[in-house]
Parts: sequence; C-alpha cells; structure tokens
Amino acid sequence: MNYILSSLIFIPLLAVLIILCLPKQFYNGIKLVSLLATGLQLILAVWLFSAFNPATTQAYQFVEQLNWISLDLQSLGLLQIQYFIGVDGISLGMVLLTGLISVVGVIASWTISKNVKGYFALYLLLVGSVMGCFLALDFFLFYLFFEFMLLPMYFLIGMWGGPRREYAAIKFFIYTLVGSLLILIVMIGLYTSVIDPVATAIRAGHAPVSGPVTTATIAEVQRQVVAGTLASESLVHTFSIPDMQQAANFVPGSILHVLSQKKLWGYPVRYLAFLLLFIGFAIKLPVVPVHTWLPDAHVEAPTAISVLLASLLLKVGGYGLFRIVYPVFPEAAAYYAYFVGLVGVVSIIYGAMCALAMADLKKMIAYSSVSHMGFVLLGLASLTAEGTNGAIYQMFSHGLISAMLFIITGVIYDRSGSRIIDNFRGLAFSMPAFTALVVIAFFASLGLPGFSGFIAELLVLLGAFSSSTVSGMLPRWMAIVATIGLLLGAAYYLWALQRMFFGKHWVHPELNGKSAMTDLTGREYLMLVPLAILVLVFGLFPSLLLQKISPGINHFLQLVLQNGG
Repeated sequence: MNYILSSLIFIPLLAVLIILCLPKQFYNGIKLVSLLATGLQLILAVWLFSAFNPATTQAYQFVEQLNWISLDLQSLGLLQIQYFIGVDGISLGMVLLTGLISVVGVIASWTISKNVKGYFALYLLLVGSVMGCFLALDFFLFYLFFEFMLLPMYFLIGMWGGPRREYAAIKFFIYTLVGSLLILIVMIGLYTSVIDPVATAIRAGHAPVSGPVTTATIAEVQRQVVAGTLASESLVHTFSIPDMQQAANFVPGSILHVLSQKKLWGYPVRYLAFLLLFIGFAIKLPVVPVHTWLPDAHVEAPTAISVLLASLLLKVGGYGLFRIVYPVFPEAAAYYAYFVGLVGVVSIIYGAMCALAMADLKKMIAYSSVSHMGFVLLGLASLTAEGTNGAIYQMFSHGLISAMLFIITGVIYDRSGSRIIDNFRGLAFSMPAFTALVVIAFFASLGLPGFSGFIAELLVLLGAFSSSTVSGMLPRWMAIVATIGLLLGAAYYLWALQRMFFGKHWVHPELNGKSAMTDLTGREYLMLVPLAILVLVFGLFPSLLLQKISPGINHFLQLVLQNGG
C-alpha cells in the first residue's frame, strides 16, 4: 500500500508534536520546522499531481483503506468505521492547492511574535485537517477532519486577530458549529441506511475473510438485502462515501433509502436531508444569506489566516457539495437545481454589490469571495460538463487569487496600520513592483482573459447557458444575470485600483506609515511572485489542470444525472 496520502495528512501533524517539544523561546526553530513540514507536504502534493493518471478506469487512486473501529451491535449488525482515503479529479486540484497555500501561509506568518509556539502548532493542525477533508472517503473520517478545523481557526482568530477578534471568532464558531450539526444529523441517517456489501458478504459467509470478493457475490448480497432474506445481524453498516453513492447499498425500509416514502412534516425525508447538508456546507462556502460571519472573520484574522480561510476553508464547503451532497442525493439535486442556481446568482450579485460599497480593502475582498463562490454554486447546479468543470476550476483559481489579494492587503496594513481605501493615493509612485502585482491580482479576480479566473468563470457561464438544453436544470436568464457580477467585479476592483495607486502620491497624515510605504521585501516577493506566475500559467494553459480533473468530474456528472434523472 502506498502511504503518500497519509503522509500529506500526518506530516504537519507530526510537526505539531515536534513544535510542542521545543522550548517556547526557540522562535526561529519553530518557524523552520513549520516551513519544512509544509514544504515537504507541497513536494508530495506536486508529485501526486504529476503521478495522477486521468486515463485510468479506477474511480479513486492511491487508495488507503484500513479497518479502524468495529463494534458488533448484535441484531443491529456491525458498526464499521474505516480509515479510508483516496484522490480523484474532484479532490486532486484541492490537494495541490492545499500544499501550495500552506507554505505561503507559513511565510506570511514569519513576523508573528506573540506566542509563536501556540500559533504554529494550531496552524499546522489546521493544515493537516484541511488536507484530511480533501482526501477522506469515509464520511465519519471526513466529519472528524471537518470538526478539527473548527478549534484551530477559532483560536487563531480569537488570539492573534484584530481589535474585535473575540466577536469574530465566536461568530465563526457558532455558524460553523450549526452547519456541522446539520451535517451530523444526515450522516447518522445515512449510516443506518447504508451497508458495505463486501464486508456484509464476508460477515454473512458468502465470501472468505481473505481474498477478493467477486462482483457476482456483491450483486447477490445486494439482492438478498433488497429481498429481506439476509439477517439484520449480518449487515455491516458503513460510513463509506462511495458505498453511499450506490443505490443498491441502501437497506429497504431505512429512513434514507432511495425509494423511501417516508415524510417529515409532509416532505420527503431524502429531500430534507439534502437541504440540511446543503445548508451545512453552504455556511462553509459561504453563500447568501449564511455568509455574514465571513467579512468579520477576514477583517479580524491575521493575514496568513485570512489566506488559509479564503483559499482553503471556503473550498471545503464546495468540495462537500461535490463529494457528498450531490452524488448521495442525486434526485434531490435535480429537484433543487433551480433553487441552488438561484442562490448562486444571488450570491454573485449581492456579494459584488457589497464589495462595491466597502471602504475597507479587506472587507471588499471578503465580499468578492462571496460573489466568486456563487459561481461555484451556479456551475454545480447546471449539471453540465462545462459548468461542473468550471466550478472546480473556480475553486482552484480563486484559491490562488484570493491568497494574493489578502497578502496584498497585509502588505499595506503592515506598513500603515490601515486598510481604508481612501487613506491612500498614488501608491504606484512609491511601490511600483507592488503595484504591478496588485494589477495582476485584481485583473485575475475580475476575470480578465489570460488569467485563471477568466477560464473558470467562462466555463461556468457556458455551462449555465447550455444547462436548459443539455441537462434541463437552469433557465438561461440565470447565466445572463450572473454576467452582471463580472461587470460589478470590474467596477470595484478598478475603482479601488484608481483611488489607491494612481494620481498624486498621498497617505493620510495620521497613519503610522506615512513615510514608510516602501516597496516589497524579499519575503513578500517570495509569497506574491509564485502566486502571480501560477495565476498566469493556469490562465494561459488551463489544460494543465483540466486534463487531470475532467475525467473524474465527468464521472461525477454521469453518476448524478443517471441516478437523479
């Protein structure tokens, strides 16, 4: 068994243990351990990306599957939780993005001087948890990593954040906890409804304990489960996400069986389960109207934590929709396609309009994230090849661009102590290299051709336009309205660029950085230049990513449309 995926998860967690053993005064050593851990993680992520074979017929590659927790419940069957991880087209880009942004975040954190040991221990715990979310194929394992992200982020904001850090941290915690509880409810329902056909065949004596279980044996076990001739104590219930995506693995009469007629308050239980999961992951994404925690968290979080929040944690919400919600409840996904698309369009327009009204640069970028995550929902709801590929590409692209944007904001704040747009004029005069990178980041985010953001949004809009004829999910007016978000994006970015960087050089006289608005340092170049290069590379050569991820995403699309049509 290849343990490359486990290494990606546990290298930062092992670094946490090393840091905890170091003296708290050993600041440089703690930072160096963090950089080495995330650097090694990045190297492994790049190797994984290059070794990934898009032509294989396997659903998942580099799979690691071990029994973790087993509990015999007698007449209720066997409770089974597995350490089950793997990678496919949906998760490959997110793994690469996590490796890259983790290193950038460590470099952005290099100036941290308050409780360095605690900060980097929490940071690495967060990084390992995010990577675990993107690799987990067992719902319980996914949920465990999903919850592990909550506490490190709460403390990183609450202890190292700005003046209103306690409020922002508590708001983030409450919103995320509510979403987690909604996901937990459905997870339990799915566990009681789904069996592992391979483990059930072995437990029922239809297959040997050692050796492969044939496809015919699996089909026979599934037939016996449907017919009710297999004893309940022989059933092995599972949290396996791939098993949950197969209708034949649902126990007849169970609460979430695909043919279940059970209703709650006059509404099909499976449709309610879809909504609970959707809301849980939508809070993390986030989308309107469950987005209000995001601007507060971004404004108060340190620069490096804002980078991780925008680049990685938001993507866990979109990833959960792709990995769990749509494949497990395909008929509800088709039923709610209009609703999901409408939420996406509202998020695009509302987020862009709020960004246009912001005086704080960091809040403007935070609301732009709400708008850009709306494109993810729109592409997903379209259930077209262009739209779904575009949604995944948007998550990857936005991860790169948003990292640049928040680092840019941090550069200005470090020098002046302010993020208010009207406090600056003509920064291009004193910071020409910085201005050039700002132009790249702003143009990439507003979707200018030649940048990765353009490819992502183009694919989403193509998918939304063709959805009415290809999949029959979305009306064309949604795509038309969504294009207004692109115009608004150009407006707030160009307006901020004009006000802050051009004209006669001026900095508000009350700011500490009036005479300190110097150009980039070597550390800042090290963060911004690679991101700018990648934004250009993936904008000019999108096939570098698309040829790797498209087969997996098309498999996802086929699974949803066949079972939900």
